[in-house]
Amino acid sequence: MASLGFDVPENKKIRVIVDTDAACEADDPFAIVHALLSPKLMVKGVVAEHFGAAHSMEDSYEEILTIRNAMGVDFRAFKGQTGPLSSDSGVSGGAEFIIREAMAENPCPLFVLCQGAITNVAMAIRTEPAIIGRMTVIWIGTHGEAPCKAPFREFNAGNDVEAANLVLKSGIDLWLVPSQVYSTVTIGIAEIMRRISPLGDIGKHLYENLISYNFSQGAGWTQGESWSLGDSPAVAIALNPGCGHFKEIKAPLVSDDTSSVADPDAPTVRLYTDVDSRYILEDLIAKLELFTGQNF
Repeated sequence: MASLGFDVPENKKIRVIVDTDAACEADDPFAIVHALLSPKLMVKGVVAEHFGAAHSMEDSYEEILTIRNAMGVDFRAFKGQTGPLSSDSGVSGGAEFIIREAMAENPCPLFVLCQGAITNVAMAIRTEPAIIGRMTVIWIGTHGEAPCKAPFREFNAGNDVEAANLVLKSGIDLWLVPSQVYSTVTIGIAEIMRRISPLGDIGKHLYENLISYNFSQGAGWTQGESWSLGDSPAVAIALNPGCGHFKEIKAPLVSDDTSSVADPDAPTVRLYTDVDSRYILEDLIAKLELFTGQNF
């Protein structure tokens, strides 16, 4: 994708699809940029995800195009499902793309980085179950290991509980980054302003988009002058699965209030118990500096 002046061995590269509710709030764009700037990740496409509101998938798609224009880097963008599985909107172009890429004869492993509701992947599995053994899904979502009473409504799982449980029960190779982990990737707005906003059109967009959201009605959950870049662990784990500790668990089921419920018959999934925030944030910033030539 983007040239940073260094590359990685071909046999260590992986195919990646980024599935993102990019317009939901301000962390998704940072993760999208991080993926596009990483030589190890061959980004095959970016798929727009809904976030439980009218026109939210379309808004996410427009934000993906805004990022593409600000970076000046070409990549394929796809529209996903317009709402939860229960909306019965047919198979989207994004879900069809996931199926095609998973079924392609390609020796490079495929990872789907899910940074929102997991509807597009669920639709792809429901449409073509043969993809289950042909890709790894990294999902920013759920409250983790069951039993766990929801301390709050977990946004990503809660935006499509049916899709969440379909994927959790499917037996697909699934790596979960739960709420208590993704919420720890914290950066101050001052650091974003000082270190990211000067880095070209894309740095400016990342900062201004975040500031705009911070003053919106939807930002009541934020702390005021810091941000959780909670979607970025999906990219970092794809780059380096050892950038956090993990264990194997029985997949939880997600209840209507997003509590994790035990299912003794559930398949095994990988659950991350922590991630290295220093690595995640510094790798993103260093790559932005290299990309814009403003690292000296």
